[in-house]
Amino acid sequence: MAELVTTEAAAMLGQARRVVVFTGAGMSAESGVPTFRDALTGLWQRYDAHALATPEAFRDDPALVWGWYEWRRCAVRRAQPHEGHLAVAAIETHAPHAVVITQNVDDLHERAGSKAPVHLHGSLFAPRCSACAQPAPPPDGTAEEPIEGRRTPPPRCAHCAAPVRPGVVWFGEALPQQALEAAVEEAASCDLLLTVGTSGLVYPAAEIPQVAARMGATVIQVNPQPTPLDAVSDVNLRGPAARVLPALVQAAWGDPEPPQSG
Repeated sequence: MAELVTTEAAAMLGQARRVVVFTGAGMSAESGVPTFRDALTGLWQRYDAHALATPEAFRDDPALVWGWYEWRRCAVRRAQPHEGHLAVAAIETHAPHAVVITQNVDDLHERAGSKAPVHLHGSLFAPRCSACAQPAPPPDGTAEEPIEGRRTPPPRCAHCAAPVRPGVVWFGEALPQQALEAAVEEAASCDLLLTVGTSGLVYPAAEIPQVAARMGATVIQVNPQPTPLDAVSDVNLRGPAARVLPALVQAAWGDPEPPQSG
């Protein structure tokens, strides 16, 4: 796998003191998590994913929207972290100060061993009240969603009895202020940012690598395809995260490559 990375990129990572790993939808897609670009199936195939992910959709039909997010949550639970997720956790153990910032709403980084990822777009596993914003416990997972999906009325808030909503950022909503401020601060103070599997098109999250570049940090991009972030990246590594990241970690620190999944 050494051909997937460059000596320059490995040296940059190995010598960095403050590292940010910034991940997008492509990272989760390699674990089989559907993205918004994928065609919907089952009950959802007659809907536009973008139309389901809005406050207006939840207000108009909460059972439809909650059911779709339960279907997504269960799809995530069936997925497994891949070798790229494990490599990110390995970076956290090696770099003196490393932070994971993710646009993904799944828990795959946590399940791979990352300690406290900054979730810019919220989490499928952190529902909250649609009225008072009090956190609510996620469903216990004992009742798996059928593959084709189903409408499911949302639970009620224990504090005010309003419907509980998914704890994600919908279209038309602002990013959580605390997460965004933390992400900008980390990007502005890092000396290396590794951007993985992100299109560089979804703002304001796509600004994070550009913040790092403007402040003089090295930017390394891992993506199978060119993106708008090519222009601000010092090194572009073409390939899937599950192959490139373990090779990069091995080249930087000499770790044995993690076993292949499946």
